[in-house]
Amino acid sequence: MNAVETPRKRLYQEIGQRLKDRIVSGEFVVGDRLPPEREIAVQCQVSRSVVREALIMLELQNLVEVRKGSGVYIINQPDEELDQKTYSIEHDDAGPFEMLQARQLLESHVAEFAATQVTKNDISRLRKALQMEHQHLEDASLDYDGDEMFHMVIAEATQNSVLADMVKALWDRRQNSSMWRQLHTRIGDQDYRKAWLHDHEKILLALQRRDPAGARLAMWQHLENVKQTLLELSDIDDPQFDGYLFSSYPVIAVS
Repeated sequence: MNAVETPRKRLYQEIGQRLKDRIVSGEFVVGDRLPPEREIAVQCQVSRSVVREALIMLELQNLVEVRKGSGVYIINQPDEELDQKTYSIEHDDAGPFEMLQARQLLESHVAEFAATQVTKNDISRLRKALQMEHQHLEDASLDYDGDEMFHMVIAEATQNSVLADMVKALWDRRQNSSMWRQLHTRIGDQDYRKAWLHDHEKILLALQRRDPAGARLAMWQHLENVKQTLLELSDIDDPQFDGYLFSSYPVIAVS
């Protein structure tokens, strides 16, 4: 009989475990402030986005508290039995920036292909999605239905149901992610959504022109903007954002 394999931990979970081990060893005690993200990133030889995800994990486990502009403080000691239960339930929860990277890679190429297949009906549906987003902004609504509809219509505009299913799976994963929800508890100002809507308008323009390279680049840049905005707005170490947070994909040349 084959032994049951233990699910492989994600990188942010490994970094989170290292921090918990340092708490258990007595290096940090309740009330202490953890080192800045930059320092932890250098010590662990990972990007700050991974450290950010590790700290979100520790927040969800009620081990640390984030104090905006001050730092991350230890509020409880790890409970080994509770940790095992938490891990068994949430081990498959991808980090929010890992999910954004996956979306950036997939959806930029989906938009590129969609530009070659898009129909008048698809363009009409995309305009409706933008109208929905405009209305939500005017109403100060926290509803992201228009945002999701816009991205899903682009996937469906490829006329390839497998690609549409792949994009939908990533959106569903985001909706069900406790890590994603916890990240957004650090973000109060919703003005950034106006910039994202402007990005969507650029993507739609490229699709209307049936410009594959332009659509790919516009989608890539949009999700890069999403990533950088969320990283900056959720930063608690230093208001001067230094950008050392996530490995970016090489610049895409537009032919």
